[in-house]
Amino acid sequence: MKETRPSQWKFGGLTPLSLGKQVGKSVSEDDLSGQSAELAYYFFLALFPLLIFLISILGYFAATGTQIRTDLMANLARAVPSSASELVQKTLNEVIKARGSGKVIIGALAALWSASSGMTAVIDTLNRAYHVKETRSYVRQKVTSILLTIASSALVIFAIVLVTYGGKLADVVAAHVGIGVALVYLWKIVQWPLLLGAMLLAFALVYYFGPNLEEPHWTWISPGAGTGLVIWLAASFAVRVYLHFFNSYSNTYGSLAGVAILMLWLYVSGFALLLGGEVNSAIAHAEIEKAKQEERNKQRAEEFQKDLQAA
Repeated sequence: MKETRPSQWKFGGLTPLSLGKQVGKSVSEDDLSGQSAELAYYFFLALFPLLIFLISILGYFAATGTQIRTDLMANLARAVPSSASELVQKTLNEVIKARGSGKVIIGALAALWSASSGMTAVIDTLNRAYHVKETRSYVRQKVTSILLTIASSALVIFAIVLVTYGGKLADVVAAHVGIGVALVYLWKIVQWPLLLGAMLLAFALVYYFGPNLEEPHWTWISPGAGTGLVIWLAASFAVRVYLHFFNSYSNTYGSLAGVAILMLWLYVSGFALLLGGEVNSAIAHAEIEKAKQEERNKQRAEEFQKDLQAA
């Protein structure tokens, strides 16, 4: 009969304070700050081929006269200065004229390769957190990185689309089905648990398949995933508030302000992901130490019983 592992939410017998101290120590020892900066660099590099891919795809669907093209230009004209809007429209026209499947494929492959390099850095950091060596071959590790990148990206995109277009989708379904306002209000409630579920699943996949563990333990909502998600949401909100009230990036970086802000957000996102891995790692180590201590206590009890019987 397979032994049932204790719930990770018992923290391996640690108190929340002890767990926090252990995680804080690991953050320093594993240089999570430097690793997060490395992740931000890799993910930033992946943006450029990703933009080529998205613009190439847009060229197929945003041709002159289409609703997508009309909505895009209308929203852009309201959000940015007219000169910038004209520049984007001119660029879009050039992309549409020069569109081709080659650009789509090259952009997608380049974006996937760059992002998977970032995922490889995540795997290396998780291995360091769990104190395990990478014994998988380069090909297997790269395939794992690519598959994790595809899966986590799909879940994140699903979450973004859910929030961005979920309301419109509910309106369309309600109009055709005839449920009306009830479905729209229901969807506004349901979409947030779905959003959190997609993000937690993305964290869980990385923590399960990433580190090179002999017997990985699947948990839908692990303490690490919950911590990482909460930290990511809180930090992203804090960055947004800071930029709203204390925005000095434009004065310091000028036209590069957008790049600086993006790098800051990518850094925060990488740190949250790695921090969650450190939490799960600390719990796993505590569980191992607790099991060893229980085994030692059991052996002492057996030896004591033998001594009593001999006496």
